[in-house]
Amino acid sequence: MKGENVTKVSAFILLGFPTAPGLQYVLFLVFLLIYLFVLVENLTIIFTVWSSSPLHRPMYYFLGIMSSLEISYVCDIIPKMLDGFLLQRKRISFVGCMTQLYFFSSLVCTECVLLASMAYDRYVAICHPLRYQVIMTTGLCVQLTAFSFASGFTISVVKVYFISSAKFCGSNVLNHFFCDISPILKLACTDFSTAELVDFVLAFIILVSPLIVTVLSYGRITLAVLRIPAGTGRWKAFSTCASHLTVVTIFYTALLFMYVRPRAIDTRSSNKLISVLYTVLTPILNPLIYCLRNTEFKDAFKKVLRFRQQ
Repeated sequence: MKGENVTKVSAFILLGFPTAPGLQYVLFLVFLLIYLFVLVENLTIIFTVWSSSPLHRPMYYFLGIMSSLEISYVCDIIPKMLDGFLLQRKRISFVGCMTQLYFFSSLVCTECVLLASMAYDRYVAICHPLRYQVIMTTGLCVQLTAFSFASGFTISVVKVYFISSAKFCGSNVLNHFFCDISPILKLACTDFSTAELVDFVLAFIILVSPLIVTVLSYGRITLAVLRIPAGTGRWKAFSTCASHLTVVTIFYTALLFMYVRPRAIDTRSSNKLISVLYTVLTPILNPLIYCLRNTEFKDAFKKVLRFRQQ
């Protein structure tokens, strides 16, 4: 590639979901309702956990942090989508694109570590119930949360630095609805093998390492549950982990399918559909999965409502 053909891109065009103008307004309304619903349900969880003393325990503390991550996800991505649907303003500056990518990547990495922390909490609760309060102290919960955010946001600095250092030429159209790593690197016209290698190594560390911790935790949990005499006690013990295990399965299935699958089966339409799953639908599903069958949380929520109505 000749040097004169390499240009410094000042902005990208987010192609989004190309449809007829009328359907764009329908998509705007759909995603606006989704956006508001995610905000309301996750803020409700945060407020309920904060205001109800029976929920001041590690499991619900982590759930509140998870809800704050879900809010951050949608606030990072959906407002720009809504702007594109309603006003057809699909342009995003280079700095704005890198900023959106940085926060998205940081939130994903943070959630990976936080899910591992929640798995460890369930492991201690089931395998060491008598020592649970001694091990899972408030200080340890704060440390695990701080480590989740610190590792996620620090690793993303390195990833985005190498990606932003790539040179771009030709088209500046991103065939996506937000600034993600793969569509950005596809527009690079210089050698970006270093950026890809750095991204792969860091992704392996921040995605696979917490997954190993989660799998090991649930392996120990399964063995402990199987030692419980058959009956309601066994199911009751494992039911406390079912919600978290469901969220972990959805989260990692989407991520692994999106970023680890072979390029031969990579299609742009499937990229967008899978991205919608873990950036938009997951923030809706996670609170519902955690809270709909959680009697303790529902009782606390009812008490909060009664108190507010007095």
